[in-house]
This record gives sequence, C-alpha cells and structure tokens, in this order.
Amino acid sequence: MTLQQLEYIIALDKTRHFVRAAEMCGVTQPTLSAMIQKLEDELDCKIFDRSMHPIVPTEVGKVVLNQAQVILYNVDQLKENLNTEKGSLAGTLSLAMIPTVAPYLLPGFIAAFRENYPEISLKVTEMRTESVIRSLHNAEIDMAILSTPLEDPKILEVPLYYEKFVAYISPNEAIYQQEEISTNEMPLDHLWVLEEGHCLRNQIFNFCDNNTHSSVYEAGSIDTLVKIVDVNGGYTVIPELHIDLLSEKQKLNLRKIVRPEAAREISLVIRQDFVREGVLNAVANCIKHIIPQHMLDARLKKFAIKL
Repeated sequence: MTLQQLEYIIALDKTRHFVRAAEMCGVTQPTLSAMIQKLEDELDCKIFDRSMHPIVPTEVGKVVLNQAQVILYNVDQLKENLNTEKGSLAGTLSLAMIPTVAPYLLPGFIAAFRENYPEISLKVTEMRTESVIRSLHNAEIDMAILSTPLEDPKILEVPLYYEKFVAYISPNEAIYQQEEISTNEMPLDHLWVLEEGHCLRNQIFNFCDNNTHSSVYEAGSIDTLVKIVDVNGGYTVIPELHIDLLSEKQKLNLRKIVRPEAAREISLVIRQDFVREGVLNAVANCIKHIIPQHMLDARLKKFAIKL
C-alpha cells in the first residue's frame, strides 16, 4: 500500500470517473486503474462498484476511503509541521465558516491572510455547522470558525470572541418604544428568524420565551431578515457585528436584549490530531485584527495558541 494509491482512490471517489481521476492525479487512466486494482487485491476487498454508472464506493470501500482521507490529512500535517519547525509557513489551508459569521469576517480575513501569509494557499468555504462537523471528522477541511460549544470529543475548540445579540424592531411594534427588551417580552408570533439548519436560529430560541406561537417567519440570511422587518414589520435578532452594515436610520431600530443578556461564543475548531500550530496562530492573528478588542477572548489577547 502506498500514499499514491490512497490519493488515487480519493480522486476516483471525488470524480466517480476513471479518466477524470487520472487527469486529476497527472497519470494515465490505465496506470490509475492498475494501481487501484492492486490496492483492492492487497486489501482483499472491492473499494468501488464498477457495475454502477457512475461508479460508487462499496460499503467497505467507504470505510477505506474515510481512513485514506485521514491518513493523507496526517501526512500533509507532518509536512506542514516540518515547514513550521524550519521557520516557514507554507502549503495549503482549507477553512470553513458558518454563514452567520462569514459576512463579517471573510472580506477582511482574506485580505489580511494573503498579505501576511502569501506562501499559504487559502481555500475558504461557507458551511453550516452540521456540515463542518462531518467534514472535520472526515479530514476534508483543516479548521473552521463557528459558534460553540459543540460538545464533540473529537473536536478541539479555541474561543476567539464573544458576540452579543441585539433586537432589530420595526417602529410599528409595541416593544419599539422600550429602550431595552427582556427575553420574556419578545412575542414569538412577530419574530422573523433564519430557516432551519442555521445554528443562530437555535440560539435565538434558546433565549427567547418558549411559549407557543402562532407562526414563525423564516429567511435565508440576516441581511434578508432586516429587510423583511423594514418592509413588513415585526422584529428579528441579529449579531453585534451586523450593526456596522446598517444605515444610520436602521440603527434607530436596535434595542439591547437583557435579562438575560444574549450572546454567542465564536471559536476556531480543529480535529484533536491537528498539529499545525503555526497555521492555527496565523488564522487567529488575522482574526485579532478584524474583531473589536472588547469582543476578543481574554486568553487570545495575551497568549499564542499551544497544541
């Protein structure tokens, strides 16, 4: 068994086509087919069902592919760790962000990372939390930025910052007249929230009164929620970093949420076997220059991340 063979089966799984997989790996199709067949013979199992079109992994093949992905991930980490020991940060970085964080971090983060770490090839993808967890488990991404805690023993969480929630209220709502809003004064039948699958939706319902409600209106993004309130009335709940995206007129619609104060923890999450400490700190250092100082985790302000 060789690392090259593992790369071939991963490529074939991604493309589900022998010719395209060979092109991805820079070899001829007969070479790729022969090497995969040799691996199957060595393992005494069929990794792919060639009777299907396109081909698909067998059940045992899925197990082999998952382990192959992890092995290649750890090999890449070893190479990157050696680069770090030599004093250079290079290679690739696959980073995921949840959609309710990406609009506030991603533009500035990409610019800062490219300027400060030009030798690292950066790929950033927006993913919902459940997809992030699955991708980390399968070693398909290196790290992610999302709301925690996840309570997953296979994932290490490094808190970055803490963000308050505020209410965005239409002037037509009765609660608009209040200077601050307690959670038991937030009528759920007038609330606009994100659609199912967004972690922010769950956080909103965690601190809202859980009384029964006649209807909950759903949207796909925080910016859409704000626009819906502007046109249709009602109210929504938005994270603190969204405030800078509002007009001065829209900012008049904001109210603090109290009793209890609503907030979320945003963390950098990695697999427990992640070893690229230099890259981890590179990402954290860029975040520290984007997020307001009062929001940053106290430990992140003072110390480098140690693995």
